Amino acid sequence: MLILSSSSEDLCTCSRLLKNGDIVAIPTETVYGLAANALDGDAVKKIFLAKGRPADNPLIIHISDISSFSEYCFPTESAYRLAEKFWPGPLTMILPKKPVVPDIVTAGLSSVAVRMPSHPTAHKIVSLCGFPLAAPSANISGKPSPTRFEHIINDLSQNEYVSAAVNGGNCECGVESTVVSLVSEKPCLLRPGAITVEMLRQVLPDLTVADAVLQRLPKNEKALSPGLMHKHYAPDAETVCLTGSADSALRYIKKRDTGKKTIVICFDGEEDVFSDYFTIPYGSPNKPETLAENVFAALRSADAEKGCELIYVRCAPPEREGLAVYNRLLRASDFTVIDTEECL
Repeated sequence: MLILSSSSEDLCTCSRLLKNGDIVAIPTETVYGLAANALDGDAVKKIFLAKGRPADNPLIIHISDISSFSEYCFPTESAYRLAEKFWPGPLTMILPKKPVVPDIVTAGLSSVAVRMPSHPTAHKIVSLCGFPLAAPSANISGKPSPTRFEHIINDLSQNEYVSAAVNGGNCECGVESTVVSLVSEKPCLLRPGAITVEMLRQVLPDLTVADAVLQRLPKNEKALSPGLMHKHYAPDAETVCLTGSADSALRYIKKRDTGKKTIVICFDGEEDVFSDYFTIPYGSPNKPETLAENVFAALRSADAEKGCELIYVRCAPPEREGLAVYNRLLRASDFTVIDTEECL
């Protein structure tokens, strides 16, 4: 795998690889993406092979200019209003697709997910290519998303399908983009992210929130958006989410201690509370954007600890920016969430 920087010369190399049908790991403001020419079905197929991604999980295409928006879908008035306020940025819109987008990108759906990244490197790469990039998270399917370049090296350096990776440092948002569907009568949030429900409702007052944001996707129901599978972003070790106070969480953990090597992903400042265990602080519940920035890195760090068998994660309320973190942790833990106040 070729390692590239964000220099002009290296980004030209990156674009040449993508034009040749190769796939390249690139940084975005959300997470690192595994990019391919979205209009080349054979190139997109390599993404699925590299990630081990199920074919029924649709991809997001990334554009660099609002003028190309209508080339791949049928934008509505609401879509243009959202684009004006939030693009470039971590917002994905689902709209009826045009035939130019291959079915492999949309998992056979009649709609396509589109966004315009704000990360300068990602934006430049798409612009240099002159075509949209399909770019799901650059990790093995189902595992925590990569938000640091070292995650890419760990996951993909030996992957036969990945030609190169662009080092763009740490990802700012830390969780994948917000996804809004605009294909039905009312707009609907399918996946929360840095663009919150409250922010979206300033533009779309009638926005609804899909049940699948906080609940399991019903069996046999087709995923309309990436990130809706019931178990996703998951470490190898058993993972349990804990709500409630730090003290009640500690009592819960001690009461159920069976001798397994246990790691606690806690809030900043709680390390002393859980001093009997290996701890990884990942931010403050008063600043949920810090939790979002660090949640995947924390899950990866816990899983990397030798002999780790059980991971407890302290959860903040699913409000504003915290909704995105809660949504990811639900899937990382296969919806295993314990209210420790009620259990004692």
